[in-house]
Amino acid sequence: MEAGRKVETNDVRLLEELGHARRRIEEEIGKRIIGQREIVEKLLITLLADGHALLVGVPGLAKTLLVSTLAEALHLEFSRIQFTPDLMPSDITGTEVLQDDQRTGERRFAFVRGPIFADVILADEINRTPPKTQAALLQAMQEGEVTVGSETFPLGRPFFVLATQNPIEQEGTYPLPEAQLDRFMFELRIGYPTAEEESVIADMASSGPPAQVNPVVTAGQLLEYQALVQRVPASESVVDYAVRLARATRPREASSPEFVRRMVSWGAGPRASQHTVLAAKARAALDGRPAPNLDDVRAVAPAVLRHRVVPGFEAEAEGKTADDIVAELIEHSRGW
Repeated sequence: MEAGRKVETNDVRLLEELGHARRRIEEEIGKRIIGQREIVEKLLITLLADGHALLVGVPGLAKTLLVSTLAEALHLEFSRIQFTPDLMPSDITGTEVLQDDQRTGERRFAFVRGPIFADVILADEINRTPPKTQAALLQAMQEGEVTVGSETFPLGRPFFVLATQNPIEQEGTYPLPEAQLDRFMFELRIGYPTAEEESVIADMASSGPPAQVNPVVTAGQLLEYQALVQRVPASESVVDYAVRLARATRPREASSPEFVRRMVSWGAGPRASQHTVLAAKARAALDGRPAPNLDDVRAVAPAVLRHRVVPGFEAEAEGKTADDIVAELIEHSRGW
């Protein structure tokens, strides 16, 4: 389904199927999670685009429940890793142990897989573990494989990592550097529920066990949908707009607006424009549409750019965050 080529009949069928599946997935998740529709949509976009996400939110907002429920609705294997200061890389990837062969009596090393060998990984409070352990997870995210000793073990597919961070407590943490943050397609900010939503949540929590979630799609179907997103055509105008947005975050770019040159220390790299186009395609496919438009780009751009834009001293002096700068840039881009 490349740009300029007629949409294949099978792809039209898959788009319709995905649109129906999206509604059913949201219904299943809604049995346990009240509100957070935008977060759910962004998680589905990340999965369809075969990316990873960083979820930032205070404790108690049901981040773990949200991810485990999503995994259930997609019939995927879920694994939660609690990151702590004493966590070692082998606690994530697995390790070799000495075992006795009952047939021969010989002793040999065998690899015991760690929790990273699952479809959906919740890396809880990733900034609470040292860089050495963070790097083990990030290698798996980037390469899709784990190296232990001299052996390399491929990870299964689909493979989705959702890492969480607590924005309040920063003492004794190891913030991810910009180069590692760039590995995440999205940074998602989860907020408090509304008063009405919180009332429903309180009532649900005191009314018995959680509702049963029924699987909507299989891992094989999800892989089909991921391949479909790759085939969705993006017009030249959509690609140009995404590239222009990413380049406009760079203060030394001649075409950057004045407020970016004044307030930004470092802007987004080329991976940002790639992720923006891919996420826009996934958003269109999730809606059952055969191609993304500029509104899709604008809808996904904040989550793609916010962790890739580093505000400078002047922005901090004026109380401007990366979110503020990105929002102003997107509004500015409407005049292009």
